[in-house]
Amino acid sequence: MEVLERTAASPAIAETGDTLTGEALVAAVRALADGPLAELADDIDRRGIYPKSILQRLGELGALQAHIADGARPADYGLAIRAMTEVSRVCGATGFMVWCHAVCGVYMEQSGNPALTGERLALHNQGQTLGATGMSNPMKTFAGIETLLLHARKVAGGYCVSGTLPWVSNLGPDHYFGAVADVEAAAGEIMFIVHCDAPGVELRNCPSFSAMEGTNTWAVRLTDYFVGEQDLVADPVRPFIGRIRAAFILLQTGMGLGVAQGAIDSMWKVERQLGHVNEFLEDRPDELQAELDDLTARIMGLALTPFGAEREFLVDVLDARAHASELALRAAQSALLHQGARGYLMTSDVQRRVRESHFVAIVTPALKHLRKEIARLSAQEQPQ
Repeated sequence: MEVLERTAASPAIAETGDTLTGEALVAAVRALADGPLAELADDIDRRGIYPKSILQRLGELGALQAHIADGARPADYGLAIRAMTEVSRVCGATGFMVWCHAVCGVYMEQSGNPALTGERLALHNQGQTLGATGMSNPMKTFAGIETLLLHARKVAGGYCVSGTLPWVSNLGPDHYFGAVADVEAAAGEIMFIVHCDAPGVELRNCPSFSAMEGTNTWAVRLTDYFVGEQDLVADPVRPFIGRIRAAFILLQTGMGLGVAQGAIDSMWKVERQLGHVNEFLEDRPDELQAELDDLTARIMGLALTPFGAEREFLVDVLDARAHASELALRAAQSALLHQGARGYLMTSDVQRRVRESHFVAIVTPALKHLRKEIARLSAQEQPQ
């Protein structure tokens, strides 16, 4: 993976170091996305350029910590999703990395571990350190789709963990991520933070993807990796996952909303020239925009209570996440049809969004995973 970046932050928004909130934050993220990020998006997608300075600038603005309460300001999941939407509207890969980092912050904040919630969380929230999530395999395991790939044994002062995760995104030599391992000779699991520069950690190259090459995705091999108390997120794990599950999934919706909005925007760009023939296509931009606006409003309502655990609420969250995937797929395909041959060029942002929309639909929890969980939870309503 190439980690160099040739585009610096825009001077127009780099002069202030203030952390922003509300509409000011959304506007600042939009300016960053439309400027430096837009210039870099194709290189992120195809050349594997990792946009580290973009992520750090988002941290400086406050976009990576809107969902984390800091004493002076309450957590605002709706604002975090809106900021992620603005990023994903221009570059789905960067939007995904924002989610990876943001949900790692949730693990740290909700751990209750003072070693994770103090200065380390503050640096994380500001983007001065960068984190990720290795929870694809555990989430699939807890849904009965896979089995755990990391295995821990108790040792003096902590645990030793071994195993391989096939891909973890938003990684680098100085990054870290959340992971889960089952515990040898115990009926349970532990959740912990892995430091990529620690002994026993090896990052291995992954096969090339059809998109999102700049996400710094690696296979991670752990060999007797030591986990001490200072890096322990949860023990036991399953109650913790049950508590953060809705927040984990809600934050992801920003990716789908953003990719869908970017696709709709590209449809409007050709309306003047091609509207006379595009009017015969289904999924016109005004119709898609109305559906997207309704879905956004629904997600903003759910984001008011991100740690809700009631069955009906979880079904609504899963359904909203599935709808975001489906809408991104439809909007991206419709944008390609609206733009015609120009949208079929490899350099077209429409072509990139088609591939990004596929990722939104397969990243954990994938569309099929979401539907499986909705069916399982809905079946609990039925009389036994």
